[in-house]
Amino acid sequence: MARLSADMPFVHPECEITDCAFGAYVEIGKGSRVSNTHFGDYSYCDRYADIANARIGKFANIAAFSRIGATDHPLHTAACHHFLYRSDDYWDDAGRDEAFFDHRRSRTAQIGHDTWIGAGAMIKPDVSLGHGAVVAAGAVVTKDVDPYTIVAGTPAQPLRLRQPREIADRLIALAWWDWSHTEIRAALDDFRRLNAEAFLDKYE
Repeated sequence: MARLSADMPFVHPECEITDCAFGAYVEIGKGSRVSNTHFGDYSYCDRYADIANARIGKFANIAAFSRIGATDHPLHTAACHHFLYRSDDYWDDAGRDEAFFDHRRSRTAQIGHDTWIGAGAMIKPDVSLGHGAVVAAGAVVTKDVDPYTIVAGTPAQPLRLRQPREIADRLIALAWWDWSHTEIRAALDDFRRLNAEAFLDKYE
């Protein structure tokens, strides 16, 4: 019997999940912290991922210890410590700075379909990864990444294309990630054995 289900995410132990929505066949790795995030169908994160304020497409591969939507501290004020906005943790008569938290939640990271985020990588708020993009392990992504582009380093820079631009455009047009579970199963052997161009030639 298949381990993953269309009806309910597979959530491993010790996770903290707040204000999230999950598509079909989603898996959340042990000890991960996920908040204000939508996971598209078939996407997963491995152990101890930290994900906040993100919209994650379908078939995203998020490796262990990666961080998406890493939160910022205010730099324009006299202090940058979180007593400024988590004030109720320190004083009985002080409230939280809800406007600060609303602003933080609004800075959404967008992760495209069929993406791969390597172990220990960080994606900053308001950054978009195009469909098919790959982020190398340990990279810090501070600006948008084009579709089917591999980035690496701190800050992340383009390393090479995952697929030639023409093939990438054809894959995006094909949008196989929107196929039904049954259609993907029927094409499984071809996903495994054909390169991207041959796959496109057969299914376009």
